[in-house]
Amino acid sequence: MKIRGERECTECGTRWSYYETGSVGCPACGNLRSVGIDDRTEHTDLQAEFDLTSVRNAIDEVPNDDLAQRASEACREYVRRRGFVNAGTLRELDDTYLAASELRHVADVVGRDSRLEEREELYFLSLLRDADDGERPPAAELPPSLRGARGIASANAVREYRRDVRTWAADRELTAAERAALETLGEHVTRIRMLDGDIEPQLADRLIAATRDLANGLRGDELAFTRAQERLEELEFTGSE
Repeated sequence: MKIRGERECTECGTRWSYYETGSVGCPACGNLRSVGIDDRTEHTDLQAEFDLTSVRNAIDEVPNDDLAQRASEACREYVRRRGFVNAGTLRELDDTYLAASELRHVADVVGRDSRLEEREELYFLSLLRDADDGERPPAAELPPSLRGARGIASANAVREYRRDVRTWAADRELTAAERAALETLGEHVTRIRMLDGDIEPQLADRLIAATRDLANGLRGDELAFTRAQERLEELEFTGSE
């Protein structure tokens, strides 16, 4: 959406940035009536806190399915509020968003399975420990039973990011090559989703790398754009094996 992010309170005259507070309420007096004092700017990224401390504190008090439900709800709310266009600037597809997306899907699997193997439980707890710091266990530690969760999480994250890239690019002139790269990225996402995310975790990581390179390329980094094209071609080749 396009909003006037610089606000002025009609009651006390305080000025603030909606982009920083995520609220139309005046930070000084609480008045909800304000006027925009700048041009409308594309903005999809709402203020969102991601803190799993309260969930982690319950590890010794509740069973895994309950713990997984709490983790899933926290991740779902965070991902729902997050976007990637901030005051007209395209943000990165960051590690915290990816970790939250993966934990959400892994937690859904854990919550449905009352007989977890030790390796599955350890992976879930590792994610829960570090996801709000933007860290995920390496792909080599991923149990086969959770491969689909990591794959679909990556595909969904790229899908949402690509959607915001297209929003950000709506007022820009993309070249034919840039439009083609965005379309190819979307095709890869569709393919992974059709497979319910059941792909090699290394392929999911390559998808993320290609997405980040493409975003940097669209922001003007020609080398990154070339690298993105190469990565996307390799993904298509790997996916067809």
